[in-house]
Amino acid sequence: MADARPVPTMLDLADVTGLYRKYADDLAAARDGQRALLEPGAPRLRPKLDDIEAELTYLLVRHHRPRVVTEIGTFHGWSTTWLLRALRDNGEGELRSYDIVDHARRSVPAALAAGRWTFHHGDVRQAALTPGLIDYLFIDAAHTAPFARWYTARLFGQLRPGTPVSVHDVYHRRRAGRFSEGRVVLDWLAQRRLGHFTASRAAAPAEHAEILAVRESLGLTEPVHQGGRNPMIFFRLGGS
Repeated sequence: MADARPVPTMLDLADVTGLYRKYADDLAAARDGQRALLEPGAPRLRPKLDDIEAELTYLLVRHHRPRVVTEIGTFHGWSTTWLLRALRDNGEGELRSYDIVDHARRSVPAALAAGRWTFHHGDVRQAALTPGLIDYLFIDAAHTAPFARWYTARLFGQLRPGTPVSVHDVYHRRRAGRFSEGRVVLDWLAQRRLGHFTASRAAAPAEHAEILAVRESLGLTEPVHQGGRNPMIFFRLGGS
C-alpha cells in the first residue's frame, strides 16, 4: 500500500526555534541593519514583511545556503534587503529579483546589492526564468488567484525536489480567502500532500506565541517595524 503520510514540511516549530538560537547573534545584527534602513532620510522602503516572517526568511537562507535565490515581487525592496543581507552573511549566493515596478533599484543599498543582486524590470511571466537553477523561491507579488495558478503550474512543477519556497499574504485570517492566491497555493499543496509552516498570529497562534517567547529569551524584542500579522507560508516541494 502506498504511504499516505504527508511529505515533511520544510520546517516545523522545533526547526524554527533552533534556527533562532543558532543564528541569534547574526540575526540581532541583521535586525539592527534593517532598522537603520528605516531611519529618517534613508531611501523609502515601505516594509511589507512583518518582523517574524522577515526573520524566518533570513534564517532559512542562512540555513539552506542557496546559490540562487529568486524573488518575485520586490516593491520598494524590504524583502530584497533581508534576502541580500542573508546572502552577504553566508558569504555566497546571488539574488535575482523580478517586478513590474522598479522602486527597489532606488532604495536597495549598493553595499548590499554589489556583486550579488540582479533586478529584472517587467512581468515575470514573460521573463526567461530557469526554474531548475532556483535554490530558494520567494513570492510576494500579484496577490490574485490567476497569478497563483500561473506560478503553481509553470514554476512549481519545474523546481527541483526539496526546493524551499515562501509565499506571502496567505494567512491574514485563520483561513485563506475562498478565491484568493493563498487558497490556490494551499489547494495545490494539499493535492500533493505537502505540508507548510506559518507563523501567522491568526492561523497559528500557538506557534506565533512560542516564537515570540524564544525571541524574548534571546533579547530580540525591539520591533524593526510595526506589524504583526506574519501571513507568509514556508514549504518545500517534496523530496529531502
